[in-house]
Amino acid sequence: MLRSDRWVSGDDEVAMEHRVALRSAGVAVDRQGGRPVIGIANSASELNPCNLPLRDLVGAVRDGIVAGGGLAVEFPVMSLGEDLMKPTAMLYRNLLAIEIEETLRSYPLDGVVLLANCDKTVPGALMGAASTRLPALVVTGGARPSCQFRGGRLGSGTALWRWWDERRAGDLDDAGWQELEACLAEGRGACNTMGTASTMAILSEILGLAVPGTSTIPSGDARALAGARRAGERVVELVRGGESPFSHCGAGSFRNALRVLNAIGGSTNAVLHLAALAGRLGVPFDVDDVDRLGRSVPLLADVEPSGSGLVQDLDAAGGVPALVGVLGGMLEPEPLLADGRTTGEHAAAAPLPSSGAIRPVDRPVLEGGAFRVVRGTLAPDGALLKRASASPELLRHRGRAVVFNSYEEMRARVDDPGLEVDASSVLVLAGCGPVGAPGMPEWGMIPIPRKLLEEGVRDMVRVSDARMSGTSYGTVYLHVAPEAAVGGPLGLVRDGDLVEVDADAGRLDLLVDAEELARRASAWRRPAPASRRGWLALYQAHVTQAPKGCDFDVLEPVEGEPALVEPVVGRS
Repeated sequence: MLRSDRWVSGDDEVAMEHRVALRSAGVAVDRQGGRPVIGIANSASELNPCNLPLRDLVGAVRDGIVAGGGLAVEFPVMSLGEDLMKPTAMLYRNLLAIEIEETLRSYPLDGVVLLANCDKTVPGALMGAASTRLPALVVTGGARPSCQFRGGRLGSGTALWRWWDERRAGDLDDAGWQELEACLAEGRGACNTMGTASTMAILSEILGLAVPGTSTIPSGDARALAGARRAGERVVELVRGGESPFSHCGAGSFRNALRVLNAIGGSTNAVLHLAALAGRLGVPFDVDDVDRLGRSVPLLADVEPSGSGLVQDLDAAGGVPALVGVLGGMLEPEPLLADGRTTGEHAAAAPLPSSGAIRPVDRPVLEGGAFRVVRGTLAPDGALLKRASASPELLRHRGRAVVFNSYEEMRARVDDPGLEVDASSVLVLAGCGPVGAPGMPEWGMIPIPRKLLEEGVRDMVRVSDARMSGTSYGTVYLHVAPEAAVGGPLGLVRDGDLVEVDADAGRLDLLVDAEELARRASAWRRPAPASRRGWLALYQAHVTQAPKGCDFDVLEPVEGEPALVEPVVGRS
């Protein structure tokens, strides 16, 4: 018996009411049931150009569901747009997850296809579906096209940060700045660099939650329609077979995802999302594995900001299937992908890369791992560095802190000509973590002070409890835990304190004696909540720290309680 049959089969007034509601919406159920009802969770929105390509894929998903013998029901969900949502889309990732989970729980749905693209929409949708364990696959909308600017292709996000530094340094005039703006508005789709959107799409494929070969297809490419149709068909097959991809998404799948994260030089944000998704599934996740597993995996994807190409180049080289083939024995062979074949079977049948956008193992972009996890007196529970986009000469460094205790303070002071800072300083931003901001915005890539830009400085050591965009770069230590707003030592740093980092040794230390730190800690007071009502109050009361993915404590699985607590199907 299908789950939806509990709503629609039978001869009583309740079943009739349910059939009438569905038929009124154009879904032709009958009184015997028996046809899977598959939801299409559509996050397309004109407030979010990254997700607009999903509009064009709804019909193909619907066709696939119908071809597989199912009934398709489209419904809207929140669209988490990185560009316009403030203070950050991350503040609403858990809200989207709740929306997805509760929609699946309360309606007669046997499975779902999740239409998502922009950064936090993909993990939020997957987290919500994972909590129900219903059969689900994600369909992404692809990367936006690129255009030429001053002799080179523009990579979304990465180009903006680089040219903004040049403008602040006085090397890009008003006309050039306006020209850049026109070029950056190059079309619909996610960032075409290895930002969080592309990273999470690729990792969804590796986790077995997206149709193999679809995660790097660019926006507007005709192959996306075939991939979307196949996702619809496959979810019906999974329902008929009594399977859910989440049931196969175990510790090995997550270990492979971390290896691939290193191989693509993916977004630091992905570590938070993987931790949260693993938490929803009850799979153990240790942030130290990002570093430990990655040290033996070369960076092979030559894509900005760690490389030189764009996501379109990665796709043209063969995408994830070709990457899996090159990685070969570095990946555990047992985990299943979404088509039911194992990772090992995919690796054995993989095509050879057709270009240098996927490097051979003996000529990688970088060896030794794309990430480092550090701990110490400044980050007792850890912090994360994207080594692949950092300056090698700054991986081991000691300097005096220049401290900003809020984003507003940083923006107000960073370009002050009187700021006491030099190239050896360590820029520290506190109070911007999951509780502090709230929502842990992408403020960690602290701008280089203008007076140093004018001297030619383009990177410095930066330390923050915030996040940064996957399109960003630099020697930036992120996700410092515990964060300043809950009493972490980051909130005790003062201007002039010595900070020492050694990325490869895994250390991040505040060189202040214990007695002085104890004195500062005794004077510390927890900041007042951002609000005492609504979503902000709920968020700050329940969000966990970075090592647990900034999910809500009340959304973690409860031992002995089924993943999907079914509603009583009776009169409303």
